[in-house]
Amino acid sequence: MAFEPFIVTAGLPPDIFAWADDLRLAHYPSERNRLHAHVTLFHAFAPSLRDELGSLLPRIAAEFAPVPARITGLMDLGKGTALAIESPGMLTIRAIIADHFQGALTEQDRYPPRLHITIQNKVTRAQALALQQAMVTGLRPRAFSFRALELHLYRGGPWEELGRFPFRGRSVA
Repeated sequence: MAFEPFIVTAGLPPDIFAWADDLRLAHYPSERNRLHAHVTLFHAFAPSLRDELGSLLPRIAAEFAPVPARITGLMDLGKGTALAIESPGMLTIRAIIADHFQGALTEQDRYPPRLHITIQNKVTRAQALALQQAMVTGLRPRAFSFRALELHLYRGGPWEELGRFPFRGRSVA
């Protein structure tokens, strides 16, 4: 059996999710697009951490109110394009999770991410630049709040959602 890691994402509100997912459907190569729009916080937790993730994520989500965020523009991925997101609060929550799992993180997950939603990937550089040029003038900053932490299992491409833990606390990160 192949290694199937757990992935943690930040839950988008329905309007931002629908808009970003439509962009992804329009611009991501259809033969490679196996996922919906998402914001990855951690790429690969070991299968042995399932129970710990399943108890920690709901506890953290219970402490925090929905987390303010803002789409600030486009992010150039080289052979792709993403919506850049600014959210100091989500990075704080991510740091809490990272601190808890210190020593168990992969090399990629040891460092804070540049938050984003990938809407195009695995295209030519020219295609990426063309999309960025087409979108840059019409894209406006959009404020929203992350609604939850989400836990997924990697299934060789598609992800299986294992849990969605809504933010329901009083403090804002």
